[in-house]
Amino acid sequence: MHISAAKENILKKIRKALTQTTPLPFPASEGTTSVFKPGRQELEIEFGEQFSKLLGKFVYCEDVQELENQLSTIISHNKWDKLFFREDELKPVFTGSFLQKKSYGDLATADAAITTCEALVARTGSIILSSAQRSGRTTSVYAEVHICIAFTDQLVYDVKDGLQLIRERYAGRMPSLVTFATGPSRTADIEKTLVVGVHGPREVYVFLVERNQDQ
Repeated sequence: MHISAAKENILKKIRKALTQTTPLPFPASEGTTSVFKPGRQELEIEFGEQFSKLLGKFVYCEDVQELENQLSTIISHNKWDKLFFREDELKPVFTGSFLQKKSYGDLATADAAITTCEALVARTGSIILSSAQRSGRTTSVYAEVHICIAFTDQLVYDVKDGLQLIRERYAGRMPSLVTFATGPSRTADIEKTLVVGVHGPREVYVFLVERNQDQ
């Protein structure tokens, strides 16, 4: 088969190009860096602002004692008598408090459910929960009121940072389910009117506690 001189010249250029690597024209756009740059303010403030915009209720506590005081006040004010909490991490926090007397085993009819979380995402105001938590799989869906207790060392800026934190916590073996809860359940499907609490919690609280060395 006869190949013209012009075609042979083209083929030579292709073969030469294949033997040489070509640098990416826009390396920063290949997923190596986040398009969201961390804000200048502290993560606690960033999360509080974003979470509040989503109709969440944010409470900052300097220590566990303040957590218990603040939580007790809110529970008494709302007259919640049935509290659902199962996670082992919460037992030392509530030991000897009146909250133990309100412990309730049925999530479906509890006044409020209290959980921990895997992480808090400051940029989106999101709570990350997982199936590794005893009640993390169901609380963000079935609870009428969801109360999340988190510590400052669980704060991350972006979603990818939260997933990395989970990978490190579970030594690379990710839980079977990771859930992102971003504020109370809400929809505007009906006549474009915002309705809160249709298919999930109507209220979501986050109590962020300063982590001390002895906690």
